[in-house]
Amino acid sequence: MAAKKTEKPKHLGRGLASLLGPIKSSSEQPKVPIRIAEIGAKARAEQHLNESLQDVRIETIRPNPYQVRTVWNEQELVDLAASITANGIVQPILVRRDDAGFQLIAGERRFRAAKLAGLEKIPALVRRATDEQMLELALVENIHRTDLNAIERARAYQSYIGRFSLTQATAAERLGEDRSVIANHLRLLDLPDEIKQMLLDGQLSMGHARAILSLPTDELRRKLANRAMAGRLSVREVERLVRRCLKRPDETGRAAKDKPAHIAELERKLSSELGTRVAIETRKNGQRGKIVIDFYSLDEFDRITEKMGVAVGEQV
Repeated sequence: MAAKKTEKPKHLGRGLASLLGPIKSSSEQPKVPIRIAEIGAKARAEQHLNESLQDVRIETIRPNPYQVRTVWNEQELVDLAASITANGIVQPILVRRDDAGFQLIAGERRFRAAKLAGLEKIPALVRRATDEQMLELALVENIHRTDLNAIERARAYQSYIGRFSLTQATAAERLGEDRSVIANHLRLLDLPDEIKQMLLDGQLSMGHARAILSLPTDELRRKLANRAMAGRLSVREVERLVRRCLKRPDETGRAAKDKPAHIAELERKLSSELGTRVAIETRKNGQRGKIVIDFYSLDEFDRITEKMGVAVGEQV
């Protein structure tokens, strides 16, 4: 079957005939222009927008109870408040009506900065929204913010998936994200609370956390996280420490038997590629054996199988 041709985007410079339609002779009966209906629809849309755009008293607006953002940069709010004082608010916030006045849907950063600037009113688009739509709009707004920290983003994904009973694949499709991005963020929630706080405080990055997650126990994860934070280690330095730790004898104290150099090298490469401990056990003069891949949670299993190109994580 021949591939369907991609329609080229419209642009100027294609001739009057393509822009205005074919030139008709004066003898032809004129037809009602389609653009009249288009202009009417546009006018109605503009009228609806004007009716929904209002200056709302700030004291009547309550915060969004589904807000997942927990860390606000006070200096950035002060800077935004100064900008609002000088230039006003460029983009209105989004609210819905409730019995007490209005409830914020999206735009809490602008809302906080406006309060800080001492404004009494703020431009707002008034929309109808159910509780589920409130949550979805708030989550989508926060998830797509570039300055949202990794733990807040992970909690946003978790809340979004749990609230709407979605799979990671469906959530990724609805949010326009790659599924691996969601899976990698959700893995961060398996970290001990102390390490999650380091991420919230900006003391560790997403790259540090992903490397630390490869360690088999929370105790080892805490030790390496503290070392990375205190020594200001780079992500590459942490990854090297993780690989070194994964090569050590197991916790029972039994030293692994010496392995041929090529087998040890294969273990190292597989461990590095999959981000977890991999052991190759051979017998029958190296002609038979098994590969053991460690995982420490279902999310970890899901990530590893996805890395291997095996789509079984959703069924586990």
